[in-house]
Amino acid sequence: MADADAFTLNLRVACATRRSISQVCREIGLNRQQFNRYISGEARPSAHNTARIAAFFGLSPQDFELAPGLFEARLKRPDRDRSEAALLLEGFPGDLAALRRHVGYYQTYHISPSWPGLVVCSCARLYEDSGSIRVKSIERIRDVDREIWQFSKYVGLATFWRNRIFIAERSVGRQPMLSQTILLPFEVHQRVYLRGTTMGVSWRKENLPYASRMIWRHIGQQPELRQMLARCGVVSFASRQLPSTVRAFLDTPGAEVLTVPADY
Repeated sequence: MADADAFTLNLRVACATRRSISQVCREIGLNRQQFNRYISGEARPSAHNTARIAAFFGLSPQDFELAPGLFEARLKRPDRDRSEAALLLEGFPGDLAALRRHVGYYQTYHISPSWPGLVVCSCARLYEDSGSIRVKSIERIRDVDREIWQFSKYVGLATFWRNRIFIAERSVGRQPMLSQTILLPFEVHQRVYLRGTTMGVSWRKENLPYASRMIWRHIGQQPELRQMLARCGVVSFASRQLPSTVRAFLDTPGAEVLTVPADY
């Protein structure tokens, strides 16, 4: 059997595990008419699109070159069907087409119990890779008075469900932490700010879990990265560096930082 025939048959088998071809195309972000040509065997997707299709089904591009019987076993292997982690990962990236509208660089702002009365400014990037929307964030804080120099990197994934952006991140280092952020997408006439909430663990304060408001300001696709990094740190609400929209969102009575007491 030719490789092209194997790919076509395997793609049909994989698509049969989903509700509809339209759903598959929508979530991967591929044109339905072009995808029909893949299923019929009239055309083969590019290496990039093959990787996106494979990632959507939780497989590798090489899996689609297997003999159909082996491919079906790989697609339905017991550890895949029973793994709750696999079910969770199937939720990413959700509505990829909707999520693509938010790809780019951001300056992010939130309040943390580690720095009471101040705003933590960081930078983040949403970008597409192999059918997923990935996240990279950098938090750089220099507190001269307390002689603290903090530099943290985070990596994660983003997904779009029911008109909300969900982001899960893990810090890079010896003692990693997890954080979760939920954001509202851009409004019809507003393409700069994403507003929502973030949940994580305080860097100080006995590593207490907390939740607070979070707002992302879109900087563009190719910003001046040095300027973005230079803005990172902790700033006061009176700082001219803080955009008025950010200040209004964070400096309100309803923007309370919620934590769990240490002796709870």
